[in-house]
Amino acid sequence: MNIFDLKGRTALVTGGSSGLGQGIALGLAEAGADIISVSRTSSRETVEQARAYGVQAADIQADLSDHSQLEAVFQEALGLNGHIDILVNNAGIIRRTPAAEHSRQDWFDVINLNLSTAHFLSQLAGGHMISRGSGKIINICSMLSFQGGINVPGYTASKHGIAGLTKAMANEWASRGVQINGIAPGYMSTDNTTAIRENAARYESISDRIPAGRWGTPDDLKGAAIFLSSSASDYVNGHILCVDGGWLTR
Repeated sequence: MNIFDLKGRTALVTGGSSGLGQGIALGLAEAGADIISVSRTSSRETVEQARAYGVQAADIQADLSDHSQLEAVFQEALGLNGHIDILVNNAGIIRRTPAAEHSRQDWFDVINLNLSTAHFLSQLAGGHMISRGSGKIINICSMLSFQGGINVPGYTASKHGIAGLTKAMANEWASRGVQINGIAPGYMSTDNTTAIRENAARYESISDRIPAGRWGTPDDLKGAAIFLSSSASDYVNGHILCVDGGWLTR
């Protein structure tokens, strides 16, 4: 199964301090990748758990919504191992208000981090990867890359946008050795969904629709992330892989 082996590769994971980002980072570490987690808060727990797999791991604290910091963050990450082979654009926020009440600030904040930051980091990583003739970029999309959702217009727009960005960059960089794909998680038990899970009626209606009979966990994304980061996906480009327990089949 050498095609799934990530030994010798370095993965830069945004938002790796907790939740889905942490689950993905630890999955890549388990497959042999060195990990660099970039988050607003400390990723010490992620780093310690990753090192238990015998890989190198590091933590960079930064506000990724401040685009003036992005080049310095990328250069710092690049200086740790000398190369970035995998970029996972996971960092994101969600603001829940009805569309008619969704403030300009909420709109700009969500689009800025979820979409614009991913675009600018992909430019930085993509230039580096193209110069080396290989690389993998994974964008974390959503079921709301395909659906409208309720009370999350900014988030929905950002996740439709990240799916489109994935395809646009894939078209340009596929011939240059860089594969760009997305993972669209279904309903996951993370901090982002706490409000939904605490609403008993909403939680029940969502749970009843999931064919797998349960909500997902960060561990459920490990396999997809390893696949899209490894040589097993060298001819996969511009694809959005849904990890949703079958949600979209209904």
